[in-house]
Amino acid sequence: MSRERFEELVGDALDEVPEELLALMSNVVILVEDDPPPGEPDLLGLYEGHALTDRGWDYSLVLPDRIFLYRHPILRICDSEEDVVDEVAVTVVHEIAHHFGIDDERLHELGWD
Repeated sequence: MSRERFEELVGDALDEVPEELLALMSNVVILVEDDPPPGEPDLLGLYEGHALTDRGWDYSLVLPDRIFLYRHPILRICDSEEDVVDEVAVTVVHEIAHHFGIDDERLHELGWD
């Protein structure tokens, strides 16, 4: 799958996130990278930054948080474009949840693993 098509699917997944949640997101960008950091070949996505729940009165003048989606690992685990659509959607929700301070344990309890 081309990078352009993959990015379209990421955009489609973001379109499915309720506007109320998107409006609450603050100082965060969503990026597509082909490969994850060295030593993490199976990583599908990553949230890097300060969760909203960790931001205090002194949170200012910081670079945006970043949500990464890693194209090659996602494509490796998917057999069809439909599988990619589903996996991108799950990964987007998972990483946005981290932006809101929801950890992996809680996501697992909610069925988002």
